[in-house]
Amino acid sequence: MATKKRKNSKNNSAIGLAVFVTVMLLIAFGLLIMLRKPETQTKAKKYFTYPTEYEEYVIKYSNEYDIDPRYIFAVIRTESSFVETAESEVGARGLMQIMPDAFDWIKFRLDDDRDITFDNMYDPELNIQYGTYMLSYLYDQFGSYELASAAYHQGMNAVQGWINDGTIDPEHFSVAENLDTMPSDLTRDYIYKVMRAFDKYKENSELEAEINNE
Repeated sequence: MATKKRKNSKNNSAIGLAVFVTVMLLIAFGLLIMLRKPETQTKAKKYFTYPTEYEEYVIKYSNEYDIDPRYIFAVIRTESSFVETAESEVGARGLMQIMPDAFDWIKFRLDDDRDITFDNMYDPELNIQYGTYMLSYLYDQFGSYELASAAYHQGMNAVQGWINDGTIDPEHFSVAENLDTMPSDLTRDYIYKVMRAFDKYKENSELEAEINNE
């Protein structure tokens, strides 16, 4: 009988030790989660909301070319999700997905004599400068953010053609009014995404303060 009691005692000790170790591991895991929470929140803010990376360049060139910086953020989010090394299947590069022919056209329009090539479109500042200039030009040309977005996506000649043949009425074309007259489903979806992001950036009070230097 004495031998059996000693065995039971050993078994109880082993079980107690296992329970203790398990509890300590659970506590340690909980502490790790708590310590990593700020990092998790930062990642969520970056990837699942409406980020404002490269704010310095966006505001700088938006001021220079007279266009709302929140619209530029919306285009960057839609085009590349703020990945500066992004490249599309058709060869568009960088944050604002500049195409080779667009690069040449913008460089000519800006009379940019710097020693830069299309390869420099992976550079965030240059890419934002060129993309912002082009969007400003398209906005002045077509008179609305929706049609500027359409021209940025489909090409200004295509949009001008739709206006000329009466397919699109530029006086009555917006997300809330006759967006369904857009002949291209892809371009219509693109406009919707840009304008939805634009509205979200308008709700960002911190960004509003930065824009107004408050």
